[in-house]
Amino acid sequence: MALSRDEREQFLAEPHIAALAVESGDNGGRAPLTVPIWYQYAPGGDVWIMTGRDSRKGQLIAEAGRFSLMVDRVEPTIRYVSVEGPVIDTVPATREQLVEISARYLPAEKVEGYVDFAWKNHGDQVVVHMRPQRWLSSDLGEV
Repeated sequence: MALSRDEREQFLAEPHIAALAVESGDNGGRAPLTVPIWYQYAPGGDVWIMTGRDSRKGQLIAEAGRFSLMVDRVEPTIRYVSVEGPVIDTVPATREQLVEISARYLPAEKVEGYVDFAWKNHGDQVVVHMRPQRWLSSDLGEV
C-alpha cells in the first residue's frame, strides 16, 4: 500500500542510507550509476547530498541535472520511499554542513573525529540540492 504524503516525507526524513541513482551515459544511458549515500531532508523541503566536486557521481549529476534516491527498511513493517527530481542548486560544501550530515548518521562521540578526517582528506566537496518531484512509496506490511 502506498504511503500517504506525510508518511513518505517522515520516512525520508529518518536517517536511512540512500541508494542514489543518476544516468551514467553508459550503454546509451540505460545503465545508471547507483551508489550508497548520506543525505539530509526535512518534510516539505528539498533533499541535499554532499559529494566530491570532481567525483564521477558529482559529474554525472551535473550532466543529468537530476537524480533519484531510494531508502528502505527491511524489518516489519517493510517499506520504501523513492524520490526523484531536478537539481536546483550546487554550492561549495561548508564544514558546518559536514558536521550536520555526519551527526545525522554517526554517534555523537564520533562526529568530530570523522569531520576532522573528512575535511582534511576527502578533497573539495559540493552540496547538491534536489527538489523532490516524483515519489514512489509502499508499506509492504509484515513478512
